[in-house]
Amino acid sequence: MKWIAAVLVSALCLSGPAMAALAAGEKAPDFTTRGALAGKVFTLNLAEQLKHGPVVLYFFPAAFTPGCTIEAHEFAEASAAFKKAGAKIIGLSADPIEKLQKFSVEACRNTFAVATAKPDVITAYDVTLPQRAGLSNRTSYVIAQSGRVAYTYSDPNPADHVRNTLAAVKSLGK
Repeated sequence: MKWIAAVLVSALCLSGPAMAALAAGEKAPDFTTRGALAGKVFTLNLAEQLKHGPVVLYFFPAAFTPGCTIEAHEFAEASAAFKKAGAKIIGLSADPIEKLQKFSVEACRNTFAVATAKPDVITAYDVTLPQRAGLSNRTSYVIAQSGRVAYTYSDPNPADHVRNTLAAVKSLGK
């Protein structure tokens, strides 16, 4: 039964283009939620994370679905390049923290944090998956240390999110 749900979520994620409302230059909404890094739960606050440099904030529909796992693996493989460029990666989905704890180890390979996106955060970033209220679409933001959106990329296909956000982070300079 779980595999049927995973297939349905994956199909929904690939069924049409996603549009993000936050454009470059807009203030990124601050939020506080529960996150997990290497299986350890902590309180994640965006403003606090931005004190250390830019943040790649990427929304994904559901942990352990095929596209979301591929995307997490790609971000994990590129985590050293993001760190070298001065940026932190944070993945957000509507999944419960218990599921994200496991995802942070298995899919994110202990390299970056994933956190629970509450409905108000999904709405504030305008990343609601049209076919499934309560889930986010696949949108990646690069948020400059100033708290302003520097880059937005929305596409249900995970293929170009890492490459595009890394290029955007590098264009910010250190």
